[in-house]
Amino acid sequence: MNKRPVETIMGIVVIAVAIFFAYFAYNVSDLQVVQGYNVTSKFLKVGGLTVGSDVRLNGIKVGTVVAQKLNPDDYTAEVKMSLSSDIQLPEDSTFSIVSDGLMGDKFIKIDPGHGKTMLQDGSVVKNTKDFKTLEDMVGEIIFMVTDDGSAQNS
Repeated sequence: MNKRPVETIMGIVVIAVAIFFAYFAYNVSDLQVVQGYNVTSKFLKVGGLTVGSDVRLNGIKVGTVVAQKLNPDDYTAEVKMSLSSDIQLPEDSTFSIVSDGLMGDKFIKIDPGHGKTMLQDGSVVKNTKDFKTLEDMVGEIIFMVTDDGSAQNS
């Protein structure tokens, strides 16, 4: 087998371009874990939220979900997040699990509070809203439509 040096050089160039493209795509895609301070929140159901999911404030990524575990005492889901250190949030901020569209990825949405005390590294968020599934929302609508006001007349 007599190979030409041009083929070997072209193979090396193709591999180098592929590595550069993968590195560039990783940096541009915003997949990195946000480094900063850690906070924990408790939810009754997380609805498909995974480690690596975004934590967003006004649609902008400010953190990453870094761990999840089930609390054996009260059976709540404890979600640990890493938030950017340049974002200081009041303790009364609300953390909600929402979906990016009807069938999109789940992420944590932050509605900032108005308190003077800020979240610190290791803080536990008290104001949380659980993920509402499509079945939950349909059930609420059916309940509102079929409720004829008989509970109010009693």
